Amino acid sequence: MKIEFYKYHGNGNDFIILDNRLNQIMLDNIQMAFLCHRHFGIGADGLMLLENKDGFDFSLKYFNSDGFESTMCGNGGRCMTAFAHSLGIINKKASFNAVDGLHEAEILSQNEKECIVTLKIRDTRPGQKFSDGYFIDTGSPHFVKFVPSVDEIAIMTEGRALRYDPRFAPGGCNVNFVELTPLGLSVRTYERGVENETLSCGTGVTASALITAFQYPGNKGFYLINTRGGQFKVHFSQSGPDFTGIYLEGPANFVFKGEITI
Repeated sequence: MKIEFYKYHGNGNDFIILDNRLNQIMLDNIQMAFLCHRHFGIGADGLMLLENKDGFDFSLKYFNSDGFESTMCGNGGRCMTAFAHSLGIINKKASFNAVDGLHEAEILSQNEKECIVTLKIRDTRPGQKFSDGYFIDTGSPHFVKFVPSVDEIAIMTEGRALRYDPRFAPGGCNVNFVELTPLGLSVRTYERGVENETLSCGTGVTASALITAFQYPGNKGFYLINTRGGQFKVHFSQSGPDFTGIYLEGPANFVFKGEITI
């Protein structure tokens, strides 16, 4: 079977996107994992299917690089919005369905290779507080831990240990290490399903911004966040522990398109 694919990334968090509006692409988890493999396949942190959905501009199905369907992906949602725009499905604004329900997105600006896309994240509030950090769900489950320096974190050992911590069983969670800086936040994320550090994580930087605002009151509803892959903006409204009007803003880049036989 020959498949046409598109490669996108959002601040280094990269995805294979397949146009499945005709429902002709049927892949199992082994085939998806193969496509995402960085040595034997195309290489990506995840794979997404663009499909039709009544009442929405499109539907997004997201699979981690292990080949299994996962929870909401913020960067994936922004990249899929840029892809839908390139196909003429949407103009500037999108209303799409994902695993956690309705999402809205908007393309703020664009050039030949890059769109600046803002994605609305569902309302949320911090979950359980632990001695070493906070749990919060921003469409995907995240643990947020403040550290003096993200550069000094042994993320493959510390991140993996927290990802499989019994406190978050049975599904585990994504792990974000957050450093407060004069310009905002620096964040590194270990992602479940990828089982590695990703250059950025959209729902992870959102979780980091909200927990920082909760832990350190007085923020005016905005954070500039740096990751190893690039920079994000997170906007929100806060009333005590409740966060509404949450928007994740950053670039979505088209990389290339191709064909692969599987």
